[in-house]
Amino acid sequence: MEHPRPLSLVLPHPDKLSGASLGFLDGNFDDLRDLLLRASNLTSHLKHDTSHLHDRLLHLRTDLTKHAVSWISTSLSAKNSLDDLRLNLESLSLVTSLPRSKDAVRKQREHELQQLVEELCRIQNRRRYLSESCFASSCNIKELKANNFFYYVITVTALKLESLVGDLEDSVFHPMRGRSMLHVPVFNHAIKTMNEIEQVFGDVTRHHSQWRRLVDTVDGRVDKSLSILRPQIISEHRTLLSSLGWPPKLALSKDEGGDIPNPLVLMQGDQKESYSQSFLLLCGLQQLNTLKEKRKKKLCKESNGAGLWAIDELVIPLPLGWSITSRNGIKSLITSDFADGVDDLLQPLIDRAMLVSCSAKEAWVSAMVQMLSCFLEKIVFPRLVEMVKEKKHLKSEGVSSWFHLVDQMVTFDKRMQTFVSSDTCLSYEGSSLGMSVMGLFCKRPEWLKTWGKIELKDAYRKLKEDIKKEKAWEGTRLGNETNSQSAKYVLSTREDYKAPFVAETFLSRTWTLIDHCLTLPTILPRIQFIRATATKFLWYVFKTLLLEFKKTDLSDYSSFEDSLIQACGPINTARYLESKLREWSDDLVFVEMWAAETNAKVEVSCHGCFFGEELNSLVELETNWLMEIITVCLHQFDNLCGDHFHNNVEPWEEEDVITGLTVSRGVAEALDCLRRELAVLQLNMNRKDFMDLWRNLAEGLDHYVSCKFFVGGEAVLMMRRFEVDAEALMMVFQPYCVRPAAFFPRVREILRLLSMNEEEKARLRGALSRNGSSCLGLFGISNLSPQLVEQFCRCY
Repeated sequence: MEHPRPLSLVLPHPDKLSGASLGFLDGNFDDLRDLLLRASNLTSHLKHDTSHLHDRLLHLRTDLTKHAVSWISTSLSAKNSLDDLRLNLESLSLVTSLPRSKDAVRKQREHELQQLVEELCRIQNRRRYLSESCFASSCNIKELKANNFFYYVITVTALKLESLVGDLEDSVFHPMRGRSMLHVPVFNHAIKTMNEIEQVFGDVTRHHSQWRRLVDTVDGRVDKSLSILRPQIISEHRTLLSSLGWPPKLALSKDEGGDIPNPLVLMQGDQKESYSQSFLLLCGLQQLNTLKEKRKKKLCKESNGAGLWAIDELVIPLPLGWSITSRNGIKSLITSDFADGVDDLLQPLIDRAMLVSCSAKEAWVSAMVQMLSCFLEKIVFPRLVEMVKEKKHLKSEGVSSWFHLVDQMVTFDKRMQTFVSSDTCLSYEGSSLGMSVMGLFCKRPEWLKTWGKIELKDAYRKLKEDIKKEKAWEGTRLGNETNSQSAKYVLSTREDYKAPFVAETFLSRTWTLIDHCLTLPTILPRIQFIRATATKFLWYVFKTLLLEFKKTDLSDYSSFEDSLIQACGPINTARYLESKLREWSDDLVFVEMWAAETNAKVEVSCHGCFFGEELNSLVELETNWLMEIITVCLHQFDNLCGDHFHNNVEPWEEEDVITGLTVSRGVAEALDCLRRELAVLQLNMNRKDFMDLWRNLAEGLDHYVSCKFFVGGEAVLMMRRFEVDAEALMMVFQPYCVRPAAFFPRVREILRLLSMNEEEKARLRGALSRNGSSCLGLFGISNLSPQLVEQFCRCY
């Protein structure tokens, strides 16, 4: 075992060391050996850090001395102000001792006392500001004194803010008597000072969020100064506009025609420079306000939007000087030459003010929209709503006025869109509420609901008139012309679908309801309006089609072909409406609305697209009507030839001799009726529905004939006749396909069985006895059931 080396120094006893010292030693050394090895290095590091901290402390003391001297200077200025006040009070006492009128003495006293109060308030604010805000933050006094650096930072920040706020208050609370636009530098200096304060606040908010009381205190003083400064700047700006002749006079009559003189364009020299300076002041003030709002947004999670104040001031006086009415006011506000003149003058000033992403055109449109929306909301629409709710003669007048006003609003928004996008690549559609007068309906959903009811009732009334017209349900016959097999089923127009004239009316009325709401700036109100108008109108159209189809009497065989022609009208209309609704649903506008409706979890059944529920209803109507026609055709076919297939009353051998294997008389009559009915349907029904109809009819006849073949025990007697009749049946469908036998699979397999020779029949019987139904595929039989095949084998 190794013995420890003798110690070269004597360490104090652990009981004599403080807890901090023991903790320091334990944190840096593992054991006594480690202490001996690393003690010299640690000592060097500690000496170096101590020297550095000592230099830093000297530097901080020097800076603190400089700021203390600056503060003492400010205190001396305050003392001098108090001395001046004392002298003024002494002068006031001397003045009051002289013989003067009571009014003059009272005014002088009030003026001096007002100055005294202002100075005392400033001193009191500074005392409270330093005592409460700087040192009574979230950290207490002991913690501040324990951390010299933190104490220094908050002291320096407080002194800097006090200096800036004091400078601001000196500018704002300076006597305003006689101040005019010649004092623009004073205003600019005040705005610059507030921007510097905001920069300090930005640093405090990012790095010292616990200094909330400091920020609140300074904010209160700055807001007080801003509340005095802003009205002064705006008031002088309005005075300047009035002196320039703004707002311009509008020529409303033809006798007063001509271009509207624009006072802003006519400015020259000093006037133009004065307006430019005033415009820039408002821009700077608004930019300062934006900075404050952004900072407060991080604190209170609120955001406020605003237009461009300088342009708002141009629009605000327009209703005072311009005659605005619901009939011609909207048109009066959008003279393009006038607006372009404003843009040419103001955009350079906006760029000069360095306002990022700000357009004079957009600000002008936004200001006019807000002014016009306020006018409509407070004056026009409340009266219109009362008129519409009236049950007397005022209702029709109110509805007419409502439609006219909405048309004017839509026209206004479209002209504003053209104006704003004239020199940009941006799309106006989907803009914010502030850029569209139609946004008023988004803010007032009850008015949107009223508008929807008015539009829907008007559409109902017009539709009733449309369907009563003489040629409303007359269709278009294209004949039996045949183009290429791929192109003849590509349908697009009403004529292609052979739809009646009223079908186009249905679509135009529906689209009118949709088009009216597409100018709404937000998507959910558009959806609400369409669901309340266009969708309900479509369901009314479906009901109209159903009633029209029910007018056809398909049970009367004497006029069956005429009934088929009449039934084709609603079928073709439904198919045409279906194609157009699918086309609309694929449009980007409706895709976005369907996605928004789905995301908003609106309680509407959406089946894959915006008009999904309506499309499903149309498909169901078409299917039911086609199946009804097919059912009637099958019944008629059974009535004409059912006895022949079932009873077999005619002697086959004798008839064969007489007729020479021709089609049976009963079957021939049924096939002739079927041929005529298909020709009528092909001429009057659209290609797609007719294709579905004859294919399903062929399937139904295939079931019917195959079942009749196996009915009764004398099926063998029908063998030779069945082959002839089946071939004749399939030939009826020859004009509509190349291989009609493909649509009669059961009949085709029966003919396959009948064509077997004795050897094939014996092989089939043997396979059925050994393997059952699993062997039928080997003989080309897949549609007949095993029971029917076994029945056939027993008969032979």
